[in-house]
Amino acid sequence: MKKGRGRSQTLTTPDLVVLSLLCERAMHGYELVKEYHRQEVGDWAAVSRPHVYYALKKLADAELITAQGADEKANRMVYVLTAAGRTALADALAATTWATERPPSPFLTWLGLSIDARPVEARAVIAARRVFLVQQIAKETVTLKAIEADDGMRSEVAAHMVRLTIAQFELELGLLGGIEQSLARAEGAETSKPRTPVSIQLERFGE
Repeated sequence: MKKGRGRSQTLTTPDLVVLSLLCERAMHGYELVKEYHRQEVGDWAAVSRPHVYYALKKLADAELITAQGADEKANRMVYVLTAAGRTALADALAATTWATERPPSPFLTWLGLSIDARPVEARAVIAARRVFLVQQIAKETVTLKAIEADDGMRSEVAAHMVRLTIAQFELELGLLGGIEQSLARAEGAETSKPRTPVSIQLERFGE
């Protein structure tokens, strides 16, 4: 929480992304959006272009960033991080909840509900997931090569992020076959047979 003009503000993910980008250099909104796309922020944070502009206004009101002046060529206001903004960013990143929260992915949610899907359509979803994973692995592999050719601490951290993402995708890709087999067994089971809730199955698996 940070106070700005007499108000307390909770920093959201878009706020933190904008503060982090401004740690690198002063930028106006359009430059921030370009940098957002260049660093493929959308792949690792739920931030959109409108979020960037909203965050700029919010952070300026909270005095975590300040207008440095206008870019004469672009005719846009350039923003710079304040000392309070740098502290607020560091404080937000100190929370251990970053390492302990577990937001579910849409596919994981679907998988938990898949016992109620029609078999043919369930197989189609698995097939679509396999194609998606293969495409993403190829995309991230190209991205990794580009990052490794760059210098700087952010590039080094970005390389770790991409390697982790590739490893997660590859692991999931290897598990899809087992999921398909489970769906096939469920398809062949008697429909009148009582089903064990997914949560209980997971508890038994951990015993």
